[in-house]
Order: sequence, then C-alpha cells, then structure tokens
Amino acid sequence: MLDAITIILPTRNEARNIPVFLASLPPAAPLIVVDASTDATPELVQQIRPCQTTLIRQPANVTLARQIGAGLAQTPWLLFTDADVTFAPDYFDRAPALLRGDVVYGPKRSQDEFQSYYRWFSRGQQFMHRLGVPAASGSNLLVRRSAFQAVGGFDLALNCNEDSELAWRLRRRGYAVHFAPELVVYERDHRRLRQGRLRKTAHSLARGALLYTNLMPARWRGHDWGYWSEREVEATAVVSQDR
Repeated sequence: MLDAITIILPTRNEARNIPVFLASLPPAAPLIVVDASTDATPELVQQIRPCQTTLIRQPANVTLARQIGAGLAQTPWLLFTDADVTFAPDYFDRAPALLRGDVVYGPKRSQDEFQSYYRWFSRGQQFMHRLGVPAASGSNLLVRRSAFQAVGGFDLALNCNEDSELAWRLRRRGYAVHFAPELVVYERDHRRLRQGRLRKTAHSLARGALLYTNLMPARWRGHDWGYWSEREVEATAVVSQDR
C-alpha cells in the first residue's frame, strides 16, 4: 500500500535535520524532494536515500516547492511534510487503513522540548475539526491527488498558511476532510517556539482567521509579517546550538 502515497518534501538548508527525517521513512515509500538549499542538504539526500527518491533543485518558497512536488507525483495520495519532523514508527503501518475521503491530517507532537505546547495544539486541532474548520498542518497532510488537482493545488500567492488554506478550500468544495489522531509526526526543530510561544500562536491564529474569513487583503497574502525572517530564525538556531 506504500506505493499509493508519495511523500512531498520542500527543503532549504536542512542539513541538520534531514538525516533523522530520512531515517523515519520506509525505504519503499516514494519521496520527492524540492530543494532550495545552499548547504549540504541535497548531497545528504542523495547519499542517504538514493533509491525511491526524486530530487529537484529549485529556488522556490515552501508553497511553490510543495506544488512542484505534487505535480511530479503519480500516486493516488500525496503526503506533504517538513524536514524538521520525524514520523512515528507506526505511521506508515497505520496510514493505509485511515486513507478515506479526500484529505487526512494528523497531529504534530514533540518527544523532547515543548511537549505540553504540542499536546494542547493537537487538542486545538481536534476541537476546530469538530466545529467544521480543518486545522491542517503541512507537516502531516495527506491529500488525494485527484482532489488536489481539481482545486488547482496550493494558493501560490501564500508563503505560509498554504496548508490550512488548501484544506479549507477543499472542504468548501465538498471534499471529505478527516482528522486522524493516530497519525503522528514529531517536531524536532523548535527554533520558532524559542522565539516565543505566544508570538507563534498569535501569528498562526491571526493569519488563519483572516484567511478563513476571506478578510486577508490581497497585498498581505504574499507577506509573512516578518515572522519567518531568515535572520531571526538563524540567530535562534545559533543560540540553540550553543546551549
């Protein structure tokens, strides 16, 4: 059943994360990596996982990278994820039985820092899903390829929150969206939470609310309000490594 799922991975300077991420994948699962790195990420991908892997070098933001990867996939299902997570050991054993409807998304948790934060985030996902508002994350998002193609894929004007927006648009078009708490990925890179849990949460809620209600001005859709600043994130990474 693994041949029914293609894993789509955007990467940019993930040399610290990519070995552990790749180790969490089953060898038989097709993987498409769309890479915009200036570090050793692509070389590591080729060395560690030469089989069942397609590597595309493309200077693209995360939304376009996901879209490019999806366009190359041939399987019925697309699994969008990020290099700073690992899949639970039973993820790919559980996934086939849970592939129903058109969208399936699961929680993101932590095995080290900020475990409480991620538990509450997962509860929030379940609560919002019960209210009829999918709270999907691009770290753990399965989409039926035919549904993805039917709605045109991601909104390429967005450089963040593209995952949630896609799930909302699919649901509004009548596609079936399911939350699967059994399908767990584990976050390993907590740089943005170290910048401030309140800041991260407020950023996600504010942008999500504006997008969901269609109140986001067009001129704001391509901006991230400075939160994903490369300088800030890299500075936080240096502090983390020095601890």
